[in-house]
Amino acid sequence: MAADARLKEIDEIKTVHLFDMAVDLNARLDIGAGPLGRRVLFGSAGGTFEGARLRGEVLPGGGDWTLFRPDGVMTLDVRLTLRTHDGDLLHMTYGGRWVTPPELRADMADPATRHQVDPARYYFRTNPLFETGAKRYAWLNDVVCVGSGYLIEGGIAYKVSQVV
Repeated sequence: MAADARLKEIDEIKTVHLFDMAVDLNARLDIGAGPLGRRVLFGSAGGTFEGARLRGEVLPGGGDWTLFRPDGVMTLDVRLTLRTHDGDLLHMTYGGRWVTPPELRADMADPATRHQVDPARYYFRTNPLFETGAKRYAWLNDVVCVGSGYLIEGGIAYKVSQVV
């Protein structure tokens, strides 16, 4: 099959580290099984984020309105408010997928030990976007990011990179 002549050779996608973030979670709220799967709210109780260009705290009140699909995959729907170290507010949203192989699901279900499961054994990726009215962080309004998530004691953590 011949290649489409309209396609061009372009650079591979590159990323630069933006920040690492730890989100403390409230007790989960199981909304229940609906027509699309089981909806669960993992509410944010706070946390921190830190990188070379920005750092600060994750404010309580956001969360992840996760949908557990019938095949066991989690579809993420997250909204968080971040406050930078210098007092500006950032609205952070992201979707994503968390795919846990069936042989790990029992280990991941135990809240006392699930953070000890090696994140390389599951697929947890996100696509963060930001909104802010703060002039010094306005550049965030125009970037797309990718993130890798993993469990930590008391919550969840992410390594977030900006697509350049």
